Amino acid sequence: MAYLDDDFLLQTPMGRRLYHEVAAGQPIIDYHCHLPPNEVAENKRWENLSEIWLGGDHYKWRLMRANGVDEDMITGDSTPREKFQAWAETVPYTLRNPIHHWTHLELRRYFGIDLMLGPDTADEIWETANAKLREDDFCAHGILQKFDVRVVGTTDDPADPLDDHHAIAGLGIQTRVLPTFRPDKAFQVDSPELLNPWIEKLEIVSGVNIAHFSDLLAALQIRHDDFHAAGARLSDHGFDALPTEHCTDEEAAMIFDKARDGQAATPQEKDKFTFYLMVFLGQLDAAKGWTKQLHLGAFRNTNRRMFLQLGPDAGFDTIGDTPQGKALVTYLDALASNGTMPKIVLYNLNPRDNYLFASMAGNFQDGTFPGKIQFGSGWWFLDQKHGMEMQLDALSNMGLLSRFVGMLTDSRSFLSYPRHEYFRRILCNVIGSEADRGELPDDFDMLAKLVGDICFANANRHFGFEV
Repeated sequence: MAYLDDDFLLQTPMGRRLYHEVAAGQPIIDYHCHLPPNEVAENKRWENLSEIWLGGDHYKWRLMRANGVDEDMITGDSTPREKFQAWAETVPYTLRNPIHHWTHLELRRYFGIDLMLGPDTADEIWETANAKLREDDFCAHGILQKFDVRVVGTTDDPADPLDDHHAIAGLGIQTRVLPTFRPDKAFQVDSPELLNPWIEKLEIVSGVNIAHFSDLLAALQIRHDDFHAAGARLSDHGFDALPTEHCTDEEAAMIFDKARDGQAATPQEKDKFTFYLMVFLGQLDAAKGWTKQLHLGAFRNTNRRMFLQLGPDAGFDTIGDTPQGKALVTYLDALASNGTMPKIVLYNLNPRDNYLFASMAGNFQDGTFPGKIQFGSGWWFLDQKHGMEMQLDALSNMGLLSRFVGMLTDSRSFLSYPRHEYFRRILCNVIGSEADRGELPDDFDMLAKLVGDICFANANRHFGFEV
């Protein structure tokens, strides 16, 4: 079998049929990513392959560092061509890493290049790809149309204006680009030097003078309403672990007042304040029928020297080992007890927690919506073949795979849409292989519905996109 041929990752007849006849033609709902909305609004074009392919891609940066590439060739002042050459010299050493697959899928799907990238082919690939970038349809809108992307969910701070989203809505493009409510900065009561400038921004966009804690809640609700009006149907939160300390109204107000006066909250106070806000935000989501995403388990900015040099999201985060179960139970139970449980997608970063999260979802299903609590797709370090297969197995054994909302890119790059293809091939191979072994019914129509629902229809229904 040739590398990356039409049947790549598809090992059985049923798997191949499911992929080629069902999955391959499904539109894409990329309900969680980090694409900058301004790049869609302005219909971004790129100067060269390095800009679109290497800029901001910390997956590649990590491998380049592991291969002994100097930081100047990664995030420094080297020329785009020099940085691309350093990547080309790294790629032959990435065998068995999923980036070897992704790299060559992207070269094929975007640029029509089927060469293996390496130092000997770098010049040809650089010239061919850059010529492709100059074509009229190689732009943000063209890429979204090429891959039939129906919905993009960006990740947005409530203090950010939604001007770019309003502009996109008026463009008339096929893809709906919707904001996602990500209020991480509201929890920074332990860092008043960060919290207070953020609150000043929130005051401007909400029109609320935030003198008291009740004002903060009012401003967040106003922005939640604004996001909903702009099409938002999801919120998102990233924590090492969820907070566990219940908090009264009076305690939350006291902690907030201290932070506004420049006094940092203690770890316990921050935990209490965060718990209070998370319950409040869960109530907002439930009232509007939104889905809350919980990304749990990342150990961030582990290399202090490089964090001070480059800032966050530069490739120095890792899988965390914080216990997750008790905190997850405490938070979900608080929402369920209040009757304010929104739809939820749970993502874990440590694979040891797969069955914990998959079984936890079943504890809080309430019969009001199919698949209301989801065990989400393999995230970050787990969005590779083995990680996806482990997630599919845990979900299948603990819940209903047939209700799964499927894959997302979680990416900052317009070149990441082949990750949906990658997932769909893996999904079809898992289902098809079991059918060909007699572990699932040999019923193509039944299995085709399962695949089609996971690739597109379930996400469309679950998030209420109606596309």
